[in-house]
Amino acid sequence: MSVSIKTPQEIKKMRVAGRLTSEVLDYIGPFVKAGVTTNELDRLCHELIVNVQNAIPAPLNYAPGGHTPYPKSICTSINHQICHGVPSEKALKNGDIVNIDITVIKDGYHGDSSRMYYVGEPSIQARRLCETTYQAMWKGINQVKAGAYLGDIGYAIQSFVEPLGYSVVREFCGHGIGAKFHEEPQVLHYGRPKTGLKLEAGMVFTIEPMINAGKKEIKQLGDGWTVVTRDHSLSAQYEHTILVTDTGFEVLTVSAGTPPSP
Repeated sequence: MSVSIKTPQEIKKMRVAGRLTSEVLDYIGPFVKAGVTTNELDRLCHELIVNVQNAIPAPLNYAPGGHTPYPKSICTSINHQICHGVPSEKALKNGDIVNIDITVIKDGYHGDSSRMYYVGEPSIQARRLCETTYQAMWKGINQVKAGAYLGDIGYAIQSFVEPLGYSVVREFCGHGIGAKFHEEPQVLHYGRPKTGLKLEAGMVFTIEPMINAGKKEIKQLGDGWTVVTRDHSLSAQYEHTILVTDTGFEVLTVSAGTPPSP
């Protein structure tokens, strides 16, 4: 597995792409309310990225091997949808939880981040799932430093959520990122400490745990993209793009409205 070490110039560009990505998440939050369609959220994000940021929404027409091109500029995954939910004319309703996943390309480099949003007042169960998932992401991020291992990240997440009765999705993981949307390494959100790739300063990858309230099994819908929980239980996800440094980590997807670490 060849994992690229980013140069100082590349890191500078990735900080910009990461900030722009996070600013889209800041911007869209107030629009997430009952009655709005996910198509409308997609339109608003697309216009901000293209017309204001002079950047490119990476998901639009993204077509990895064997997939039909993704038709929208953002991913919106609601309730039991785990990831890659395709925006549509379906309106959000009170009590929904929705993950909005943004990837911006600026000057050839990618920033990738997602957050959970509440539509009105979520159930206690839904809120607890989202808060736990956010903490889980940070449990993983806090393992990152040169000399640590990818397995340390996965173990920190898995050993936190499973005793609480939640499960970790296995089929999707974090990923290296830079000039390409998806690079090596694959960052699993489960695993054993001191296993897998040893981290080096200059590596950049996402940490993006998908945590289910029920069982870990998934299924893919007929659109070829949307992934849901097989048992129809709620799912949540948060994501940041992370730079490995000599002493720890730097979160690249930050802006004025980024939620603080727990």
